[in-house]
Amino acid sequence: MATATAIISKLYCSASQVILTVRRRPRVVNGGGFVVTDCSQKIIFKVDDCGTLGTKGEVILRDAEGEPVLLIRRKEGMFQALGIHRQWKGYMVDYEGAEKLVFSLKEPHSFHARNNSIRVNVGSKRYNVNKDWDFEVRGFFPDKACAIIDSTGNTVAKVEVQKEVQLMMVSKDLYQVVVQPGFDQAFVFGVIAVLDNIYDKTTQC
Repeated sequence: MATATAIISKLYCSASQVILTVRRRPRVVNGGGFVVTDCSQKIIFKVDDCGTLGTKGEVILRDAEGEPVLLIRRKEGMFQALGIHRQWKGYMVDYEGAEKLVFSLKEPHSFHARNNSIRVNVGSKRYNVNKDWDFEVRGFFPDKACAIIDSTGNTVAKVEVQKEVQLMMVSKDLYQVVVQPGFDQAFVFGVIAVLDNIYDKTTQC
């Protein structure tokens, strides 16, 4: 059995590799966002955005029952040479309303560069003390060809488009995410929710 890397909860870790499908929701019908299903079409996660929430720069990852798993907000940072530094932060919210930081992610300076590497830090702890980041997104999300790599170089999740879907030319609305055994699926889709907002604007106002 794979050792669970539970960033949010062991409930979201599987002993075997999991292939999940992401389907974008029409903005005109239900405000946008996307739904994550397994191979039996069972809903695993839902992502609500500004179209549903009415709050700009805020995204919510929910479980199959509709309960919030992560509250994700974009925060403006200091002005830098290339513009405003924007950072996303994902929080777990407990029953008393207290927020616990789960991860932070910095937006790339250029959204069009295919060689961007987007780095993610987890809470206040670091898994690899020799690096200043815990995970890195490599590849180009708009092409649905990227991977989440940990700081030791292991691929923990991969975003890809099935060949049948590529032929149908609907890759932006339908793609799959392969999550490796024992890794936290909720964390993966929290990161993907941010990438979706940055690049595809499915979850933007």
